[in-house]
Amino acid sequence: MFLKNAWYVAAWSKEIEHRLKQIIVLNEKICVFRNSEGEVIALEDACPHRKLPLSKGRIKGDNVECGYHGLTFDCAGQCVWAPGTGRIPSAAKVRPYPVHEKYGLVWIWMGNSAIADPEDIIDIPNFDSAEWGINVGDAMELKCNYLLMCDNLLDPTHVAWVHEGSFAQAATRDTPLRVTKIENGVIVHRWMMNVEPAPFYKKIVEFDGYCDRLQHYEVRYPCHALIRAVFTPAGTGGPEGTLHEKTFIMDSYNFMTPVSESDTRYYWFQLRNVRPDDETLSKMMAEDVRAAFEEDRAVLNEVQIGMTNKTSPHIDLSIDAGQLRFRRQLEAMIAEEQLVDAKMGA
Repeated sequence: MFLKNAWYVAAWSKEIEHRLKQIIVLNEKICVFRNSEGEVIALEDACPHRKLPLSKGRIKGDNVECGYHGLTFDCAGQCVWAPGTGRIPSAAKVRPYPVHEKYGLVWIWMGNSAIADPEDIIDIPNFDSAEWGINVGDAMELKCNYLLMCDNLLDPTHVAWVHEGSFAQAATRDTPLRVTKIENGVIVHRWMMNVEPAPFYKKIVEFDGYCDRLQHYEVRYPCHALIRAVFTPAGTGGPEGTLHEKTFIMDSYNFMTPVSESDTRYYWFQLRNVRPDDETLSKMMAEDVRAAFEEDRAVLNEVQIGMTNKTSPHIDLSIDAGQLRFRRQLEAMIAEEQLVDAKMGA
């Protein structure tokens, strides 16, 4: 089950060109392309005549021509030409999807287009700030349900075993977690005081010695995550601390797009408050983050297999509190949406 009335990442902006391309979001096949003005168009990828995907056809001006019998559709999904004589059938149309470009990504609204508001796309402070550097990821294909990655991004503890050579150090094993419910999601967080910086961050922070470290894992409905890492000299962090002038902050934004019940496309980028113009640092961070996320992919792909084929019940631990709270609320939101849709359909 998926939440339909929400913005999902359809693709990186650079992936959409003046040619037809099929993407799949929430099990729906969608034909995307740029029109002559560079705007992204998204249409149901199935001609209503014999259901050949429109992405197998051609762009004609700003219209799409089906590759089977030439039915032609405008950017609003309406058929403007069909072979034969007489009127174009009223059912000769395909669904158009609202889309919006922001943060170098193409966002798509999968539900009721009448309530699609680009203002509801996640707000990312400092994205265009000259004082913050950025390293951009790519799109990773996961052979698992999107909620398994949401679980992963509400689970600071897993880094102790999955990311031993990058994000882990001793305190990530057993420092207690705090769970906070917010209006649009769940936060799992903890301060680890007077600890050694983890290997990945040790190469970036601009101070020597031990640190106070914040792991802030936040996932917003339906599946967008902010992972904030804060490293500040020991004695300056904590909930009541005053961050040092050399405090390092990395905001990692992660977007999971459900392709199907068992496939996910995963997008990400990181913002940092140090050395914004250092291309070497950006390259190093992008490569190291990608390597860490490959570790996540290897684990989650196997978890999907294990959960699908399990022969005994799985268990939950106290460290799963944030994940379980997120799933319960999302399930309630989906159920409410389906109830409203059923009533409107009646």
